[in-house]
Amino acid sequence: MKIRLSTDLVKLLRKIKNKDKILTNQISNKLKLFQVNAQHPSLRTHKLSGKMSNRWSISINKSLRIIYILLKSDEAYFIALGTHDEVYRR
Repeated sequence: MKIRLSTDLVKLLRKIKNKDKILTNQISNKLKLFQVNAQHPSLRTHKLSGKMSNRWSISINKSLRIIYILLKSDEAYFIALGTHDEVYRR
């Protein structure tokens, strides 16, 4: 699976990289796993509903989610990272 990142997400990831190496590694590992197998059980991939019905979510850890839009069957556009409440209230 090919992945693309939104400009806002790239900025956020740069900030995280400078502050939290462990979280940076968690995010990197999950994105690498997503590229190999987007439906891997540890990602807890699921389609969202309601106003966000065109979006999907994967879990980075117990508290963080990353939201993406499936552009093609083999391409995802990641748009947001945050806690459950932060990303689902967009």
